[in-house]
Amino acid sequence: MSATAVLFDMPGPKARRRYLTGGIIGSVILVALLAFVVYRFYVTGQFDGQKWSIFEYQQVQITLLLGYANTLLAAAVGAVLALALGFGLAIARLSEHRWVRGPAFALVELFRAIPLLLLMFLFYYAAPSFGVTFTPFWAVVIGLTLYNGSVLAEIFRAGVEAVPKGQSEAAYAIGMRKSQVMRTVLLPQAVRTMLPTIISQLVVLLKDTALGFLVTYDELLKQIKQLAAAPEFAFPLIPLTIVGGSIYIATCLLLALLANRLEARTRRSVKVAPGAAQAAEAAGTAAQGGNTMGGVPPTGNL
Repeated sequence: MSATAVLFDMPGPKARRRYLTGGIIGSVILVALLAFVVYRFYVTGQFDGQKWSIFEYQQVQITLLLGYANTLLAAAVGAVLALALGFGLAIARLSEHRWVRGPAFALVELFRAIPLLLLMFLFYYAAPSFGVTFTPFWAVVIGLTLYNGSVLAEIFRAGVEAVPKGQSEAAYAIGMRKSQVMRTVLLPQAVRTMLPTIISQLVVLLKDTALGFLVTYDELLKQIKQLAAAPEFAFPLIPLTIVGGSIYIATCLLLALLANRLEARTRRSVKVAPGAAQAAEAAGTAAQGGNTMGGVPPTGNL
């Protein structure tokens, strides 16, 4: 019996016909909506050669590529800094010391609650009032770092806490220090679980760079907006939007493909860190010892 069959009863003949009918109706509605959109584009002249001729010019191609490069640059720098900040805040959140755990909790909740656009406005428009000036690039990157770093901190913390406690308890039992337990036992297992969620958050970070045009950062969306105002090409907003959207979709699909490959690779890999192997062996030994003691789980002051 498959796992799906365990979760709910297998549909009977009537249910299967009902699902098939619903699927056909839904597909017809979706195709009809798509056909209507294409028809409206055709009627309003969005497929006219004059609107699409803008892509024949080398300067336009260079402008779009520069905007895309700026988007990738802001996303790359923001992703690296957000991962570093998230990891640091997660370690602080897991600390046994309240004076470390408390401020980290406050920072995470603060930056998760503030809208990303407001953070960008704060660093670009409001910071000069305090005698500090940020370029559009750094206003975007700092905003992305603070917001996504706080989100990633919770992902890291939840991933580490999801590792069975027996792993860390067994590692402490064989004399490992806390840093060793975190580095060689908990993180390798937690990263394997967290990887899809981390990649998903990085995809969100990439798309959030589009907000940078509101603080005059020369990313892809800003270039599209400026090119769309060209009267000599009959204001080609729709063609530029289709091309720009396709670029974002292709980039996100590449990231999703990378995430799937990494996830599949980590699942296939049977490599276990030496500390984790010792911990697993010790956990098994401890469990056997607990069973021989009447099934009482070992607690030990670890």
